[in-house]
Amino acid sequence: MIHNLELYQVFYITAKAGSLSKAADELFVTQPAVTHSIKQLEAKLGGQLFFRTSRGVTLTTEGRELFTYIEQAYHFILNGERKITEMHQLTHGEVKIGAGDTLCKHFLLPHLKQFHESFPKVKIQVTNRTTTETITLLKEGKIDLGIVNLPISDPSISIQESIVIHDCFLTGEAYKHLAENPVSLQKLLEYPIILLEKGSSTRAYLDHFAEGHALSMKPEIELGSVDLLIEFARNGFGIACGIREFVTQELLDETLYEIQLTTPIPARKVGLIKLKSTPLSAAATHVYDTLKQIKKC
Repeated sequence: MIHNLELYQVFYITAKAGSLSKAADELFVTQPAVTHSIKQLEAKLGGQLFFRTSRGVTLTTEGRELFTYIEQAYHFILNGERKITEMHQLTHGEVKIGAGDTLCKHFLLPHLKQFHESFPKVKIQVTNRTTTETITLLKEGKIDLGIVNLPISDPSISIQESIVIHDCFLTGEAYKHLAENPVSLQKLLEYPIILLEKGSSTRAYLDHFAEGHALSMKPEIELGSVDLLIEFARNGFGIACGIREFVTQELLDETLYEIQLTTPIPARKVGLIKLKSTPLSAAATHVYDTLKQIKKC
């Protein structure tokens, strides 16, 4: 059983100082208080730790043996305190983030780059998963926070709404004529459609939208990446569904064209998620607070 840790502190400081009076000064106590603490520790351990000399006190054989262990423990404690200080000053630490490919590239990366430049010693780990998988990773404690497509509902998760995004149908030159006037979803589905694979929240959202119009999404091509969808559409394979806010430059450059629907797909939101029951580290809190400030559209 570990005895009063303060007794070991008095022992360590006295051994380092080699003097009861110097130890008392360093500890801001009286010399009799130092003597009393040492006698208490000696009584508990069953042996003498110091003997007096004309110059102060010297460790006994048993005292020297104990000192080697106490010195190691003392340095471990100091190192621990230093690490905690470094973590709060963001000169040390780790942030684990979960996000899908598209949100990682267009939402997270621009802001994470600034954080990394400001705090280069903080380790950043990003795991690319779907919204559903990101939620699972968060609840398993494998990530600190996630960036997901809303809506989601889970009583154990804190959700911070962020930017608004608009799903839209995009094409290259092959089906450019469809972008001239709004078309119905029913008409659009007569053409080759390129969608994300089933299992993503985005695909589920689009399937639900189609079902609301008594239609069914039957894509010609299914892919695992939105960036690939865009490239396939650009190269004439069909019409892809992407996020308008993330292809603004391509639309301006007219390397992509948006096909307007007579009934547009309702807007969605991006959300930041964390566990309600688990406090974030200093580094993760800084990232979370930074992402919270991203302007909502």
